[in-house]
Amino acid sequence: MTAPVALSCGEPAGIGPELAAAAWARLGGEVPFFLIGDPGHLPAGTPVAEIDDPCDATAAMALGLPVLRHDFPGALTPGRPNPDHAQGVIDAIARGVELVRAGAASALCTGPIHKQALQEGAGFAYPGHTEYLAALAGVERVVMMLASDMLRVVPVTIHIPLRDVPDALTAEGLEHTIRITHAALITDFGIPAPRLAVAGLNPHAGEGGRMGREEIELIAPVLDLLRGDGMDIRGPLSADTMFHAAARAGYDAAIAMYHDQALIPIKTLAFDSGVNVTLGLPFVRTSPDHGTALDIAGRGLADPGSLIAALRMAARMAAARGT
Repeated sequence: MTAPVALSCGEPAGIGPELAAAAWARLGGEVPFFLIGDPGHLPAGTPVAEIDDPCDATAAMALGLPVLRHDFPGALTPGRPNPDHAQGVIDAIARGVELVRAGAASALCTGPIHKQALQEGAGFAYPGHTEYLAALAGVERVVMMLASDMLRVVPVTIHIPLRDVPDALTAEGLEHTIRITHAALITDFGIPAPRLAVAGLNPHAGEGGRMGREEIELIAPVLDLLRGDGMDIRGPLSADTMFHAAARAGYDAAIAMYHDQALIPIKTLAFDSGVNVTLGLPFVRTSPDHGTALDIAGRGLADPGSLIAALRMAARMAAARGT
């Protein structure tokens, strides 16, 4: 029997608890998963099936949301993070990683965290989930992919000012990003011969050097090197012509040079169903592509679409890996 997906609770004061309950109700057992968190944080009236072992989650799905109990100290007020909860959020993530690496869970899906709350409440030393998971796994380099049924896109540089992007782009970083993406498309997405499209940095991909030389001096040599290794790669391409339907049909993933070049197209195409995937880990990790939404927490307004997509994708990726 395939192991269930582990879902770490994320920030209890955010929309994570209500999304977990809504995902269980809508999935109806399609994707067996269990929540690592405090049952007391779930919306009133949520059917809960507490489990002592992840192997019981599949059967428990018919009874209620399977919960592997992880108690938190202190009171919960939706929309207002409690500093006393910070360490519990961190520990729930670590517990999920331990379960996946032990084979008790097939994949890890992480609920959204509030980084400021973790830093202030527990001295969290990482910029976010991705870096913490890499540290837990002992992996030096990982890659962020945003994925949906319509588009997979990977930014080479992520959370830095736009003015710093040209200096942050390196041949080593670009090569590393493409190699990890290519390997993940084979291992995690079951694509035996991935096709990649790589954007240029500048308008019109530099227009032959008239609008910048990064495409000529940095990007193109890396792509030539990787083509020499047998990779199917197009580019550097003008980013403004890469994301319409006909263009997307020609590749399996797009590599973008900076954050908004990657995220604007996927959030336009799949705002409520995009999934954040960490590539390069020794286990599958997905997450909904949104934050804690403290402003609407506890009001029943949150859309579980992205979490449902993340759970489904985690299960598919785990199956592709055979975990």
